[in-house]
Amino acid sequence: MAVAQAHVARVDSEEEVQAFMANLMQDAKIRRAAHNMLAYRFTTASGTLHADCDDDGESAAGTRLLHLLTVAGVEGVAVCVTRWFGGVLLGPSRFALISNCARQLLEAEGLMTKGGKRGKRK
Repeated sequence: MAVAQAHVARVDSEEEVQAFMANLMQDAKIRRAAHNMLAYRFTTASGTLHADCDDDGESAAGTRLLHLLTVAGVEGVAVCVTRWFGGVLLGPSRFALISNCARQLLEAEGLMTKGGKRGKRK
């Protein structure tokens, strides 16, 4: 079993962020995970930037995901990293695992290029 798995969705509103998470939580495996850390950034039609995160008990992990989105200039997305406890305490290395998991998915989806720059918006 994977220790962590990232999920991403295009979002333009708080309601879409909530729907994204509600959809993920329909999967019992994801729902039972130790942590489902979330970060999102989007700009409304009026030009207001909305950005927030949720650590889901993994102290500072959501903040680090939001930082990744911010420094890469990624907007219009919500990213959730699901982490299962594998029996081994990872210590601070868990943050690199979480960030790298999110980064790889964002790159694969063309939302961020290698090196952290924003990819083309689809």
